[in-house]
Amino acid sequence: MSIVVIGVNHRTGPLELLERLAIPVADQAKALAGLTSRESIREAVVLSTCNRTEVYAVAELFHGAYADIRDFFCDVAGLPADELHSHLYSQHDDAAVTHLFEVAAGLDSAVLGESEILGQVRSAWELAQAEGASKATLNLLFRHAVETGKRARTETSIGRGTASVSHAAVEMASERLGSLAGRRVLVLGAGEVGEGIASALAQAGVRNIGVVNRSIERARGLASRISGTVVPFADLGAELSNTDLLLTCTGAGVTVVDVDMVAAARQTSETPLLIVDVAVPRDVAPEVTALDGVTLLNLDDIRDWAARALVLRAEEARRVHQIVIEQVEHFEVESTARQAAPLVAQLHDHAEAIRRAEIERFSARLSTLDDAERAALEALTKGIIAKLLHTPSVRLKDDAGTPQGQRNAATIRDLFDIG
Repeated sequence: MSIVVIGVNHRTGPLELLERLAIPVADQAKALAGLTSRESIREAVVLSTCNRTEVYAVAELFHGAYADIRDFFCDVAGLPADELHSHLYSQHDDAAVTHLFEVAAGLDSAVLGESEILGQVRSAWELAQAEGASKATLNLLFRHAVETGKRARTETSIGRGTASVSHAAVEMASERLGSLAGRRVLVLGAGEVGEGIASALAQAGVRNIGVVNRSIERARGLASRISGTVVPFADLGAELSNTDLLLTCTGAGVTVVDVDMVAAARQTSETPLLIVDVAVPRDVAPEVTALDGVTLLNLDDIRDWAARALVLRAEEARRVHQIVIEQVEHFEVESTARQAAPLVAQLHDHAEAIRRAEIERFSARLSTLDDAERAALEALTKGIIAKLLHTPSVRLKDDAGTPQGQRNAATIRDLFDIG
């Protein structure tokens, strides 16, 4: 049995492919059910963000799991395997563990040390737990991943400064425009990323911020927190005519700002319009770049801009890499330890609790037994438990620290519901 990760990220695939592979939160439960129903996959967690879509799995056979997950990605993207294959990366066992810990620590993000990814890792794990897709092995793995991410942010400065896509988008826009002072700015989308963008704008001293969202209540909530104004979604096109900067970050999954909307706004305005589209899939039709006075930037541009900060953060990144190495070692030690003595003890405790509960259930019928007969009953039932658990206990101890031992331990935990 192996821990594997297979996916596509901002380094291996273009934005267009990441858009096709993005899995909305509402669809992730179904995705998990589909993955864990496949023969080669025992457990699964799906991590889908603006920078990546990855599947972490506990697999009986690596090659079988690779084929199953590849086919899953082909179904999601609507692409044949030969078009997708060159963009997929895969790791297993120690390399997969290291990869996840680097992701959680912000080392694998387009914006080095970004703050959002740790919460996204945690949310993906919690959803998989709720759906019964993450069990003993992945629960242990993701617990250590979250701990790694926390250590990276508390023990180093990797997360200081521009440490999120939201902040990077605002800083890039400020650099492009020379300054955001006195600018009219619209934020389209009031979710988590929209909150980050609006907060970054307010911290940058922007005083004229409009919040646009299909849910007017959510728009009001965000606007009140950053002293902005609410712009009804239906008024977005008209509002663009007096806007300097539009930042979009909805989860619509389809084009929200089309070329006709922007073209109509440009007819009554001579002010240049900068649009920064942070959404995956994108909110803004690429064709708007053909319009005079309009500049459209997206995640690819943010990644290029953020790459300049890598040199400045190199020392902090080295410190985080050391944390990752330490956490991988901790995971391996605990993973091995969980396979043998503690699990054997838990298994016997679990069986003993059942034995006692059954004797208690029949206490009324057993009330006539004398001390000798009761002692005989205790010896008999304990002997049955011991004989039943002898072989699995020996196998758990003998195979500890091996792939077979991992398989045995995970099976015992799942079958007997031992945490």
